[in-house]
Amino acid sequence: MDARLNYFANPAAGKALKYFMSVGRELKESPLPATTQELVALRVSQINGCAVCIDMHTKEAAAAGESPVRLNLIAAWREATVFTAAERAALELAEQGTRVADAATGVSDDVWARAAQHYDEEQLTALVLLVSFMNTVNRLNIITQQPAGDYQVGQFH
Repeated sequence: MDARLNYFANPAAGKALKYFMSVGRELKESPLPATTQELVALRVSQINGCAVCIDMHTKEAAAAGESPVRLNLIAAWREATVFTAAERAALELAEQGTRVADAATGVSDDVWARAAQHYDEEQLTALVLLVSFMNTVNRLNIITQQPAGDYQVGQFH
């Protein structure tokens, strides 16, 4: 399968995406725990059906030491006992923030309050930015049918 567009070969896309992807690099340095970042990025990508992002974040999380059990259970995190309360709060916020068209109301006050119990304002800001960033990246990849499976850990660092 070939992508509809090659972002790296297109000068206009390359220029714009250079700045856009710097957001992702900055988020990696945020105080939001790295494990939480990978779990949220993976879950958002699963919801959106972004194969290339699922490929990337599964491999990055595994390389960072995430267990196969947790990676396999992320799609069913509500029923799984392997996630912390903080991770569950982040995943719930990520899901509601991703399903805004489905839920119409966005992130509920209850979900926000649960996340705020576990994360300070700087971490919450990073979480919101991460969810928004991943939704945008997912759409860029889905629209152009970017193929999945060949990602190498650290490829975009």
